[in-house]
Amino acid sequence: MYLGKYDVIVVGAGHAGIEAAVASARLGCHTALFTMSLDGIGNLPCNPSIGGTAKGHLVREIDALGGVMGLAADATFLQSRMLNLGKGPAVHSLRVQTDRQRYHEYTKQLLERTENLELKQGEVVDLLTEQGKVKGVRTRLLAEYGAKAVIIATGTYLAGKIFVGEASIDSGPDGQHAALGLSDSLRKAGVTLRRFKTGTPARANRRSIDFSRMEVQYGDEPVIPFSFMTEGPLKNKVVCHITYTNPETHKIILDNIHRSPLYGGAIEGIGPRYCPSIEDKVVRFSDKPRHQIFVEPCGENTDEMYLQGMSSSLPEDVQNDFYHTIQGLEHLEIMRPAYAIEYDCCDSTELDASLEFKQISGLYGAGQFNGTSGYEEAAAQGLVAGVNAARSVLGKDPLILPRQGSYIGTLIDDLVTKGVMDPYRMMTSRSEYRLYLRQDNADERLTPTGREIGLVDDARWEKFLQAQQAKKAELLRLEKRVVRPAEAAALMERTGQPALVSGVTALELLRRPAISYKDLVEIIGPGEKITDLVASQISTEVKYEGYIRRQQAKIRDLHRQESVEIPKDLDYSQFDGIRLEAREKLNKIRPKNLGQAGRIPGVNPSDIAVLAVELTVLKNKNG
Repeated sequence: MYLGKYDVIVVGAGHAGIEAAVASARLGCHTALFTMSLDGIGNLPCNPSIGGTAKGHLVREIDALGGVMGLAADATFLQSRMLNLGKGPAVHSLRVQTDRQRYHEYTKQLLERTENLELKQGEVVDLLTEQGKVKGVRTRLLAEYGAKAVIIATGTYLAGKIFVGEASIDSGPDGQHAALGLSDSLRKAGVTLRRFKTGTPARANRRSIDFSRMEVQYGDEPVIPFSFMTEGPLKNKVVCHITYTNPETHKIILDNIHRSPLYGGAIEGIGPRYCPSIEDKVVRFSDKPRHQIFVEPCGENTDEMYLQGMSSSLPEDVQNDFYHTIQGLEHLEIMRPAYAIEYDCCDSTELDASLEFKQISGLYGAGQFNGTSGYEEAAAQGLVAGVNAARSVLGKDPLILPRQGSYIGTLIDDLVTKGVMDPYRMMTSRSEYRLYLRQDNADERLTPTGREIGLVDDARWEKFLQAQQAKKAELLRLEKRVVRPAEAAALMERTGQPALVSGVTALELLRRPAISYKDLVEIIGPGEKITDLVASQISTEVKYEGYIRRQQAKIRDLHRQESVEIPKDLDYSQFDGIRLEAREKLNKIRPKNLGQAGRIPGVNPSDIAVLAVELTVLKNKNG
């Protein structure tokens, strides 16, 4: 059955698929989004939260480019906290606990109301190609749909397999059906597939938890939104709690470690390095007497609670035993047992920086299919894949976000240049430029790009321009306003600073580490139209001006390297001066420029020096 043709087809309606489909449709492409169940759109099968360390940066960047995750998170959050406030501004990261059901409802309705986008429930089992080019897809019900581009965003569903102790079943997350037909079709098309693993803890009934024996974790007030466009007062609705494992918990786990498929050899997939299961933590960190557990609600209208930090693949009887040793969980009623899940994903080095497969024209990958973990990493890739699939259909050059300009660029550059050995998780330490790539200036860095590609509408653009004008005017005011010693006397005493002996500008006063922008406003009054976000930008840029300037100089140096383009069909094997290992890696990755070539593992500075000379020779020879 041939049932029609689309410009872009997206396979999978998780966080990657949502961003990809909305971006493609908003850029004017006739788009279809396929999901095995409309009830699984925007599912949060692991922790119902958005953001966190470095992940919050990604959400802000998605929003700055015109994506939807930040708006969805603001509309459905239960509790909001800014993490790492005791550290420098480079690592401040917003995180919200999200209402799982409302997030699904919000994203489903958003998709239903997006122009140029059709939602379809159906399992895609075949990728249709012809001479290395995508032609469309076929569903399990034998319906065929043509397409100029296809984006694979299958999450953990692709050949998914659930493990709970000795039991294992073909399944996607939350007991949903696994996507069992598509893997073979992708292999046949030339996609190299790998096997990764992740896991999730048990969910429990609120009534069975003694919160009086746990630490309370309150949200931050005032609440800071993810999206630049979110207005109005936001309020925390719930509190979360913290408890801990203990030696008795660890003994039960160790006594039953042979029943874990992770240690018994049943699980073949490679698990996430930075989010290990509780049995893995107990074995690897045997010197630690306890491990932290965050007890978090799954929604406002449900009593289901999520036990963050306790993912496991041990059998249900063992789970019951070790959970009951934990303070406050002695009478825990498990509603959904913890489980591990294996799934197929691609080798991300087969992708270009546009997230298109190098050897299959029109095929794009996004999200956990590309070897990442996390909703935020998935959404970021989905946005880029959706934009680039649409731009390809429209005959435009791809959007390539440089690593020095965003965490999204860092994420994609790491995937396609370095590859991954285990599920990739974004961390601030992965960027060399994290003081510049802060979450508070994401709009300043990326909204002009979002406007240029067509995702930032007039309302967002006007609001952005107003904020930039307000910031510029306020910096000028701080530079001109002189603060007299008498004006600052109380502030200097309160903050433990030596008294002023002469007048200083407000800008000079703000450079002092102990004095905040809020302190300054108490003396000189508020600036006009200065939001909390703009105030944060001003404070950080003034206090860290020297450091930021040095990072920007490094960014300019890298830009010079990346301006040296490498011919797409260059044969590196002809250069004897480059080591054999480096030649093999260069031929596989096919870097676009000298900067990217230098980041490939196994390619060292001496190889880059030789390559630079050879590129100059080639350029001179070709005129």
